[in-house]
Formats: sequence, C-alpha cells, structure tokens
Amino acid sequence: MRADRYRVGFVGAGGVAARHASVLAGFPDVAIVGVVDPYADAARSLSEKFGATVEESVDDLLALEPDAVYVCVPPFAHGPAEAAVLAAGIPLFVEKPLGLDAELPQQLAARIVAADVVTGVGFHWRYSAAVARARDILDGHRVSLVAGTWLDKVPPVGWWPRRDGSGGQLIEQAVHVVDLARVLVGDVTEVYAVADAAPPDVPDADVDSSAAATLRFASGAVGTLSTTCRLGWKHRAALEIFADGIALAISEEGCEVRTTEGNEWHPVDPMDAKRAVDRAFLNAVGGDREGLRVDYPDALRSHQLACALARSASERRPIDV
Repeated sequence: MRADRYRVGFVGAGGVAARHASVLAGFPDVAIVGVVDPYADAARSLSEKFGATVEESVDDLLALEPDAVYVCVPPFAHGPAEAAVLAAGIPLFVEKPLGLDAELPQQLAARIVAADVVTGVGFHWRYSAAVARARDILDGHRVSLVAGTWLDKVPPVGWWPRRDGSGGQLIEQAVHVVDLARVLVGDVTEVYAVADAAPPDVPDADVDSSAAATLRFASGAVGTLSTTCRLGWKHRAALEIFADGIALAISEEGCEVRTTEGNEWHPVDPMDAKRAVDRAFLNAVGGDREGLRVDYPDALRSHQLACALARSASERRPIDV
C-alpha cells in the first residue's frame, strides 16, 4: 500500500464490477488504478467514472503494481486472471461463482493455500446483520429443517441462459443460499436434485428452468432447495430454518424470527453487507484478517456443494458431498 491508499485493479467491468468499484470509491483509502475487459466500451466506462486507466491485458494491469485485484468475470471466464494474479503474489478478490465446475477452483485453492495469499469472495450475505441475528437466535438450538429458495427471472446477459456460460441457476445464483445454509447449519453430506430440463423461453437457452433438491446435513438436519428462472421478476431469494420452537426466514432485506414468545422483524439495508465484504477484504490486505468472513478456500466448499447439486440433477442420482 502506497501513500496510505489501497491501489485496486479490476479484471471485468460489468455490473458486479461497477458495484464493487462504486463501494470502493466511497472509501477514502482506496484508489482504482486500472481496468481490463475484453469489451472496450465497458472498460472505458468504468475507468472514466473512477479515474482509472484502461489496460490491454491482465499482465498490463499487474504492471501497475496494484495492492489488490478484483476478478469480476462471468463463470466461464474464471481461471486465467486468478492464476496470473496469484503468480504475482497479489491479494485477490473473486466474485462468485468461482467457475463452471469444481475442478479449476480446486486447483486455484491449492495454490492459494500454498502461497498464503489474502483472498476474499463475494458471498456478501455472510456480512449481513440479518445473518448475525440468526446466529444469535439459533445459538444452542439444534436445527432440524432447512428450506432454501431462489425464484427469479433470467438475468439480461447473453451468457447466463447457457450451461457453458453460467453453469445454470444452481451454480450461478442459488449458491448464495447454499453458502448461507453451510454457515448457519453446517456442512452437507448428501444431495439429490431433480430438474425441469425444459429451458427458459429466451434465445439460445439450454439451462434447466427449475430445480428441486433435498440435502442431508452432517448434523442430521435435512433441507430442501427450490429454484426457478421462469419468472419475469425476482420473487424470492431466502433461507428458512426451523428448530424446536424457532422459525427463521433470512433474506437480503432482513431476518424474521418467530418463537413461542412472539414475532420479530429485523430489517437491514442490503448495501450494508455489500460494503462490509469489500471493507473486510481491504482490511485483510492491510494485515487485519479478523473480520474476513469468507476466503477462497472456504468459498470453494460452498461452490463444490452447488456443483454437486447441479451434477445430481444432470445425472439423476444422489451425490455424496
């Protein structure tokens, strides 16, 4: 870090990158120094907004000697950028999902562990006050049932409705809910998913339009996950958790708690968690890793679980995780 400012580079200049850049620009100790993206207009737009340069390649971006690099690329594009940043020994933030499957992320995770590079991943729900409240309520109680949902539309980007672009809804979207289930209930040992293989009604689509899955947790709890991309709006993305005398519903907007003593609603601003994930990563870059709630190796376990769900739906059989 030079001149008391974190110098940050971006690989990818789409919507998620723009969100992270907007958050980072609001921190007084951050300067966005360079952007690289195969779409020149996107790179130029992001760079001009935040006073950065447009670079021709990841190597050119790394030549700027950034203190950290954000890799915000579609699922199919993961791999080369992360490998280059790791080879340079530079802290790395990766937007989820980590890839189309688990093989490449597993290789990258092994390199990260061996090099002890600071990493962060965009599972921002972990930083929500709603999740913190759920943790407090569940403390000391055994969870019995979990129900996750991601009921949504097809996002307006061309790569999303294709398996070779996004990996499908279980991997690209529902992994947020899967990750939250791991955080609050523990690891999953077995999954069984089935899917409606008829694709959504958009051009060139070949992803499953809906899926339903069962999950068995190591604790003995059981769960379900339901997804669809056949709607014209984002209907619901949430996780419900049930223990003796406790019902929780957690979303980006807050945490609803029902007990025998009454009902509570704890609203949150979704942007608070999105700011917190970036702040925690930068603090870790500066040497304080205490507030970092998810690094790449930990995120890999949630990604592997999402991939197991997709594989189960494809192969039409239970999968041990």
